[in-house]
Amino acid sequence: MNQFSEPNLEYNSVYHIYNCGIDGCDIFVDDDDYNRFLSKYAKYIEPIADTYAWSLLGNHFHVVVRIKNETEIKTLVELGLFEDKTKEQSPDKKPDPTKQFSHLFNSYAQYFNYKYKRHGALFERSFKRKLIDNRPYFKRCLIYVHQNPIKHGFVERLTDYRYTSFNTILSSKVTLLKKEKVLSMFDGLTDFQLAHVELVNLD
Repeated sequence: MNQFSEPNLEYNSVYHIYNCGIDGCDIFVDDDDYNRFLSKYAKYIEPIADTYAWSLLGNHFHVVVRIKNETEIKTLVELGLFEDKTKEQSPDKKPDPTKQFSHLFNSYAQYFNYKYKRHGALFERSFKRKLIDNRPYFKRCLIYVHQNPIKHGFVERLTDYRYTSFNTILSSKVTLLKKEKVLSMFDGLTDFQLAHVELVNLD
C-alpha cells in the first residue's frame, strides 16, 4: 500500500464510505440512475455488509456500513459470483469487501458510460472510508449522511428527498436496512427525527 492509497476494509468493522464523480461530475442524472445504483449496491455490497444509512446526491454518495465477519459471508460459489470453470479451484473463496466496492463502481460506471455515451473513469479512483469506532461518532455519521440533501440544497425537509435511508427508517415496510440498530442509537423514533433537525458536521 502506498502513501496515497486507502487501507483495505476490515471484517466486523463499521465505516462511513463515500465517493464522488471524477472532477465533480454527476454520477446520477435521472431516477433510473439512482435506482440502478441501488440495484447494483444490493448485488455487490449487501452480501458483505450490513447497511445502516445511505444517501445518493447528484455527484456523490455516502453509506454507513458494517463489514460482516468473514464467517457471515457466503462463498463466491454460494453467491453465484464464480464462473463454472473456477468453482473446483477455489470452492471456499469469499468475496473481498474492498474489491466488492470496486466491482460496484466499475459495474455502475459501465452502465452510466453506455447510457450517456461517455468514456473513461466515472468515480474518483480511491473511495474514501472512515472507521467508526465509537458510539457518538456513529450517531453523528448517521445524522450527517441523512442530512446531506439539505446541506447541498436539494430540499428543505428530509422527508421530501427520496434517495436516502431517512424515510426508510420512518417507514413500517420490511427492509434490509438495519433499522433496529440505527434506532438503538436514539431514544425511539421521535428522538431520531428530532436529532436530525439541527445540522451536524463531522470535522
